[in-house]
Parts: sequence; C-alpha cells; structure tokens
Amino acid sequence: MNTTETDSNRLSDKHDVYFNEDYLYFGDAVHPPEVSDRHTDAIWKILALAQGNPVLELGCGYGRITNRLAQKGARVTGLDISPVLLKKARTDAAESGLDVEYVLGDMRSLPWRDQFDAAFLWYLTFGYFGDADNERVLRESASSLRKGGRLLIDHINIFAVPNHGAPICYVAQRSDDLRIDMMSTEVLTGRGHCDRLIVRNGCIRRTHLYFRLYGFAEFARMLRSAGFESVDAYGEEGAAFTSDGPRLVIVARK
Repeated sequence: MNTTETDSNRLSDKHDVYFNEDYLYFGDAVHPPEVSDRHTDAIWKILALAQGNPVLELGCGYGRITNRLAQKGARVTGLDISPVLLKKARTDAAESGLDVEYVLGDMRSLPWRDQFDAAFLWYLTFGYFGDADNERVLRESASSLRKGGRLLIDHINIFAVPNHGAPICYVAQRSDDLRIDMMSTEVLTGRGHCDRLIVRNGCIRRTHLYFRLYGFAEFARMLRSAGFESVDAYGEEGAAFTSDGPRLVIVARK
C-alpha cells in the first residue's frame, strides 16, 4: 500500500475521534501523575533546560508535560490539533496560576521562527502523517528553533517491536471503564497500527489510527536534511540506547 494524500491527512481526519474526550478520560490511567513527573524530569535533563528557557511542545495534548515544565520555570508554548485536549490544558494551567501559551494548530505549519531554545515531541507524537509531511514537521521544528536549539523526539524503538503477526494489547482501566489498544506492525511499510476499543458507560466505541515507525538512520537523514547539524540517539528517558530497549529518543541540535 503506497502513501497517499489521504494518508498524509490522516491525523487531521481522525483527531476528533481519537484525541477526544475518551482520550482525556483515560489520561491518568495511562499516565499516572508520578509517571508524568518522571517524564518531565527526563525531558528537562535531556534538553538541558534552565529556568526562563523558551520551550515548544508539539502535540502537547492536555498539557500533562507542558504545565509541569512551566512549574519548573520554563517559558512554555504548547501546540495541539485537538480543541478538547487544549481546553483541559488551559484550565489546568489557569487553576495552577501558570502562564502557558496554548495554540490550536497543525505541527506541519508553525507560526514561529527562531524563537525557541528547545522543542520536543513526546510519547510517540511524531509519525502520524505520510513521509513527506513527517519530514515537513521536522523542517518546521527546525525553523522554530534558534541557532543551537535542540529538538527532542521520543519514539518507539522499531528494532524492539515484535515481528510476529499477533497484535499486542494494552489495557487501561478507570472504574468499570476500559480502553484497550491492540497494536500491530507492518514490517514492509514500517507502519504501526492502533485499533482502539473504548468500553465506557455501557457503550462501545472503536477507532483506528496508524503511525510511521522510523529507525535512527532514517531520523538522522531526515533531521540533517531539515537543517539540524547533529543527531544523537538515547534510550528510554535519556538512558543509553540499546537495540532491545522499548524507546528511541532522538536529540537533534540546530
């Protein structure tokens, strides 16, 4: 199956049925507060952030990382395509007295140029478009960064993805409600698929989304083409990369 224009627009088509109120409802079940705290500390360390640094999160969702970075003293901007998730992010920021700029927008077309010291896409936020548009995200990210700025991408380690045909299931539970993600991979295309089953309030809803999985060599080529001078690889939360580890964390410097 070839990548098509329909594929490249898939996130825009699906955000309202995937990154929606159900996604928000199970947020703390998937990422409890202590996990979000740990992720925030890892991002702060990996990007070598200091108080006052201007930082951009692409695909910020409901602000679980963005607001925490603001609490640590960064000047944070969050961009997302989902109005539902952004509303929650803004509400939480206001209740905590945080000054965070939240922007409804598409990461393929950013309004900022040479503005941020760092930008990041966390927890498989990169790869939801066709290859051309995924590379466009990297070019836009580079343009938004100042000289010497860093881009962090947290991605699934494709080498650690099981290559058998059976999907892997992940279950999140909140009270009597369930979110079941059935993950599978197309080896030849490098695509991951998520078939999501929501069982909530006696109703069942099904959604499907795919994402592109990249290895380090592909990331290095794309990022250097986008204008980054160096590209480094780490493992989960900034540890040393291992081929059998679950995550590939990329840090690129402009």
